[in-house]
Amino acid sequence: MFNSILTLLRGQAHDVEQAFIDRNAVPLLAQQIRDAASAIQSARRAVAIAIAQNEQEKSQHAAIIARIADLEIRAIAALEKGNEELAREAGEAIALLEAERDLSERAQAQFAQAIGKLKATVRASEARLQELQRGERLARATAQTQKLNAACDDNLGLARLDEAEETLARLRAYQDRCEITAFAMKEMDAASRPEIVIEKLANAGFGAPLGPTVDDVLARLRERMNSVA
Repeated sequence: MFNSILTLLRGQAHDVEQAFIDRNAVPLLAQQIRDAASAIQSARRAVAIAIAQNEQEKSQHAAIIARIADLEIRAIAALEKGNEELAREAGEAIALLEAERDLSERAQAQFAQAIGKLKATVRASEARLQELQRGERLARATAQTQKLNAACDDNLGLARLDEAEETLARLRAYQDRCEITAFAMKEMDAASRPEIVIEKLANAGFGAPLGPTVDDVLARLRERMNSVA
């Protein structure tokens, strides 16, 4: 029984942990990507250090080769002069330098192999990192869209939309009523004012005009032209 309870508690703890990870997956992914980018940067530095060390090894190897060549020339000269002792010392020095040369060549080969592997690892890691960064951007956009959809799907959110639509409909109806009322008031006001009725009758040609017409103005101008002529 006790073991069953412990198992149940572990299962519940796992579910809580997974739910927490799911809720915080986007920031968790972002931090993991930052950690990966930092590790890749460290790998780049390791490659640069290995290349620098290999270049130093190459320089040392070249120096050893030069010293061996110099000693060989001098040893040959000593042999030609019959100085066996100096020639032997030169031979011992050459043997030691050749051993260093061989070690240096093996070190260079190891450096070259390690550098090649490191470069390949960095290139592959950079490609994976870029893919993860693109995935993170897409995940963030998807999360924002899901939040928006959840807000729209929420009952309270839908109720707010319904209320807003009803308010807009009432506002439009009220504005229509105001416009109709203002127009009707204007018509009634016009009908109740005698001067407006007289103006309407005069404009319709009933009775004397209230002011000069276009024909009156043109007739007056023609008369003025004839008098001048």
